[in-house]
Amino acid sequence: MADLNELSEKLSSIKAEIKAELEKKETSKSVFEYRKTIFDSKTGKIGSLMREMGKIPNEMKAEYGKRVNEMKAWAQDMFEEMDEKFRKEEMKHRYESEKLDVTMPAREIKIGYLHPNTLIRNRIVDIFGSMGFEIYEGTEIETDYYNFTALNTPDDHPARDMQDTFYLSDKFLLRTQTSAGQIHVMEAKKPPIKIISPGKVFRSDDDATHSPMFSQMEGLVVDKGITLCDLKGMLDEFVRRIFGEGTSTRLRPSYFPFTEPSVEVDVSCFQCHGKGCKLCKGTGWIEVLGAGVVNKKVLEGCGIDPDVYSGFAFGIGIERIAMLKYGINNIKLLFESDLRVLEQIRE
Repeated sequence: MADLNELSEKLSSIKAEIKAELEKKETSKSVFEYRKTIFDSKTGKIGSLMREMGKIPNEMKAEYGKRVNEMKAWAQDMFEEMDEKFRKEEMKHRYESEKLDVTMPAREIKIGYLHPNTLIRNRIVDIFGSMGFEIYEGTEIETDYYNFTALNTPDDHPARDMQDTFYLSDKFLLRTQTSAGQIHVMEAKKPPIKIISPGKVFRSDDDATHSPMFSQMEGLVVDKGITLCDLKGMLDEFVRRIFGEGTSTRLRPSYFPFTEPSVEVDVSCFQCHGKGCKLCKGTGWIEVLGAGVVNKKVLEGCGIDPDVYSGFAFGIGIERIAMLKYGINNIKLLFESDLRVLEQIRE
């Protein structure tokens, strides 16, 4: 640099540039990035002035260094002032955006809860589990033998017409009942037997109270001296714990090929307590499940001596129980996952 006058012009130019540029900045980040272009030891404008010190005549070095250092101190003050200004504004903005009005109503947080079918299934499993029943999980695809033949329903049996079956082939089908599970259990395990077998079953049936897919729970007890009275006592305990104290059952003669005698099981109306209402159609009773004493032919087919052992079996429709307990009048509501329905059922 030729003389100090040239240095003064240079410093004045840098000052003017810094003032102009800082007026354009809007954030502390932009101030920081611009600061590097001024003070960087290699590329910064003030840093480059310090590197030229070696080219300055000795008699001018003291004055040169003084003026450059004054310029440096001034620039640092300017940057710190602007940085402090923006940081305060940014902090204020952050406080405004994050502040909470504790007087406002709380935001509703929805929580999940179990589906009605799951609630009923878990409840039934708990009830029978407390009675000593074990759980057997069967397969949804069964052979014709386990679903029909082994349950005393041969090919020409009219009972096959009672169920519209989804056949996958001549041999395999989607099970129409969880009763197939009792055959698997009796073949693999000898008495005493006490199991429940929950799961999905499939029938070609579709209306307000029926679905092509629904849930059943088969129950089976086989031991010495088992009678219909044991079935009645167990079912009375079951309905009392599902529908409430004072609920009881009655048995009506019916027909199932795998039980003899067979019964339809009614429960006393838990809404009107037997007086007669819309739910029980004025009778005081509601049909809930089918049951009976295990047919001797079924026991024999599984290698169990019917002269020594006897048993009872029952089949519970889980959707049927859920619809009764929660006042649901259309089974399709249990499959549509409509939150307006599900939110009304919480336990």
